Amino acid sequence: MGLAWWRLEMAALPELEESLLWKLNDLGISRVAVGHHPETPAERRLIAWLPQVDWPEQELPQLERSLAPLAATFDLELPPIQWTQQCDEDWSLAWKQHWQPDPVGERLLILPAWLELPPEYADRLVIRMDPGSAFGTGSHPTTRLCLEAIEALAVARGLQSGGPPDLGPMRVADLGCGTGILGLAALLQGASSLAAVDTDSLAVRASRENLASSGVHAAVEVGQGSVETLATLLKGQPADLLLCNILAPVIEALCPAFHTVLAADGVGLLSGLLVDQAPGLQQALAAEGWRAELSAQQGRWGLLVLHKAH
Repeated sequence: MGLAWWRLEMAALPELEESLLWKLNDLGISRVAVGHHPETPAERRLIAWLPQVDWPEQELPQLERSLAPLAATFDLELPPIQWTQQCDEDWSLAWKQHWQPDPVGERLLILPAWLELPPEYADRLVIRMDPGSAFGTGSHPTTRLCLEAIEALAVARGLQSGGPPDLGPMRVADLGCGTGILGLAALLQGASSLAAVDTDSLAVRASRENLASSGVHAAVEVGQGSVETLATLLKGQPADLLLCNILAPVIEALCPAFHTVLAADGVGLLSGLLVDQAPGLQQALAAEGWRAELSAQQGRWGLLVLHKAH
């Protein structure tokens, strides 16, 4: 008889999604998916699988209680959790069923590694992902905002040069890289190199695997650490494009070191923040000599575009 599993399912409210993924991973629950159909991107469901040997039934209410404060932070109630049982043979197949080809913007497609490229998306740049952990699968609004901003930057540079959309020869730095999805999107659109870091060892491994299997031929370095490690990977030459999809308080804590990873004439894309957090973050960035403009938002989430103040 195979291992038995609990299957947790709940609505993934945009305000809570990132916090829930972090909390579940912190609790040792790494088999997590956030799925949605391309036609209804706002209707996301969070699904997680927990081995019953580690999570006896009497502990499930305590797990729910540990998640509730995350919702209270946003003056929300935790969505109802549905619990079902699955056998060992069924859980991985069920997990994969929640991932579909996911178009982003006008040019990108997030494609689960086990699926064939649908003919209707043959003209898109394909980001193949094997979302084996809870890091940056592309479904979260902050990830999508950043992907769309990378695309827009490539289109703008192409128009300036009179050619197709292209980021070349930009050097890219990704602070908090997750699965590497943002850096991979930049490389697919012509960036010449990528230096990426994350403090989580699982994220570093996922990034390395996804980037290695992407088929992109560019200089890529991935390391475990924070902004200091990123500066080391850049070898004293700050990047032309900084990608930073992490929570606003972390961005604020790290921004005094941004000058070590972003060139004075470079551009930064900062997501992971709520729109109402933008003014405070803009003030902190201004104190460090940066000008940040709120350029896009999706629901309560926003994206700041960063330039050196003159």
